[in-house]
Amino acid sequence: MKPTPVVFIHGAWLHASSWEAWNERFSSFGFAVCAPGWPGEPATVDEARRHPETLHELGLDALTDHYARIVRSFDTPPVIVGHSVGGLIAQHLLGTNAGRAAVAIAPAPVGHLTLPPPGQPWPVSMDAGRFRRLFANAVTEQESAELFERHVVPGPRRLLAELGHGGAVRHPRAVVDHGNTGRGPLLLISGQEDRLVPDHVTRAVYKSYGDSTATSSLKQFPDRAHSLVVDSGWRAVADHVLVWLAEREVRAGPSKW
Repeated sequence: MKPTPVVFIHGAWLHASSWEAWNERFSSFGFAVCAPGWPGEPATVDEARRHPETLHELGLDALTDHYARIVRSFDTPPVIVGHSVGGLIAQHLLGTNAGRAAVAIAPAPVGHLTLPPPGQPWPVSMDAGRFRRLFANAVTEQESAELFERHVVPGPRRLLAELGHGGAVRHPRAVVDHGNTGRGPLLLISGQEDRLVPDHVTRAVYKSYGDSTATSSLKQFPDRAHSLVVDSGWRAVADHVLVWLAEREVRAGPSKW
């Protein structure tokens, strides 16, 4: 019997290698893990920093289509786990019945804007100080600096604009099908100290699924920020996802929920 696949989708300012610990954890439970980078993403953090222009013009259409092809390529429908904009894409794909279940961690908002004042867009590149203030504000300065060196890369200028940053008009694909009653289960996760995607925004997204009879769950982690998938508390988040999947009979081996 083939193991159930899990596809991890990272968000802006992080490299695909940021899922390494999750890959190992889910693999140890028998899942077939896959953490493909964004289309055109350099193979390493260092290379991505040396060549930031490689992703500047990547937009939401290309990014969504890239992961749709990957998710639909499996014989067994995968679990889709996304962080930040990856969480938006995970919800979108689940709404099209492309996956078996989805987990959206601090997802880029759907129909809600979490922006700085107009004219002050989120930066394409994060320096260590900005990363500390916006991304890793719930860990120590030392850990924040280590996370920055290990995981942080420049973000795509076009994608950030299409998500509405800096007051730009949001791309029409930054939506999900909240009313699909035939989709698989969805778990939304927030960090209550998150400054990029505040907890209240994720709660609002969760409430938007309220009229659907499909399974939707919400988990709020206190004292956690946007770095909750890569910082020293990552395992508590990953293990909650594993337990949630098991409770819904989405296990490593093929089974029906």
